[in-house]
Amino acid sequence: MSPTTPKSRRRVGFTFALLSLLAWGCARAEDPRVNRGGDPFFQISHALGRCPAPLGPLETEEEWLAQSHYRIERGNSCWWEGRCRLPNSYLYDKEIADSVKRRLSFIAPSTHWKEGTTLWLTLQRRFIVVQGCVTPGFDKQAFLAELAKTADVERVIDETTSDPKAPPAYGTLANPTAPVNE
Repeated sequence: MSPTTPKSRRRVGFTFALLSLLAWGCARAEDPRVNRGGDPFFQISHALGRCPAPLGPLETEEEWLAQSHYRIERGNSCWWEGRCRLPNSYLYDKEIADSVKRRLSFIAPSTHWKEGTTLWLTLQRRFIVVQGCVTPGFDKQAFLAELAKTADVERVIDETTSDPKAPPAYGTLANPTAPVNE
C-alpha cells in the first residue's frame, strides 16, 4: 500500500487531528495566571530574605470564571446595602492603593515597618490583605491597626508569619492552592 492511498491519507489526517487536539489540551492545561480583575498588588518592604512571595490576585481563567459570580455579588452588596458611595466595592481599590502608600509613609517612623518586614499588599473590595514575613519582635497589631485607618478600608486581613521557613498561610506560584483565610 503506497503512502498516497485514501486510507493512508485518512490515517495521517486522523493522527494530525488527534495530535492537534492533544496539543490544544496541553496549552489549556498551562493556562497562565494573570491579575484578571486588575486588583492592586504590590510589595512594600523587603528587609527579610527567604520570605515566600505570595500569589496575590494571579489566577487562571478557570479560577476567574468560577469566582465571577462571587465577585459581582460581593462587589455590589455594599452599594445595595447603602454602605458604599460607589456601585461596586472593587472600584475603591485603586484609590485605596494610593492612600495606603501615603499612609505607609506617614506611619513609618512610629511602626518601623520597613526595617522588620518583607510584605506584599493585595487590595480587593475595600479589603487589604497583608502577606509576607515579619520579625518576631515586630508590633504587627499596631501596624495592622494603622493600615485599617486608611480611608475607605473596610477590613485588614493578616496573613503574615514570623517564621519564613514555615509554609505560608497564602498561595504562592509554587503552591497556589495553599489555604486562604477569608
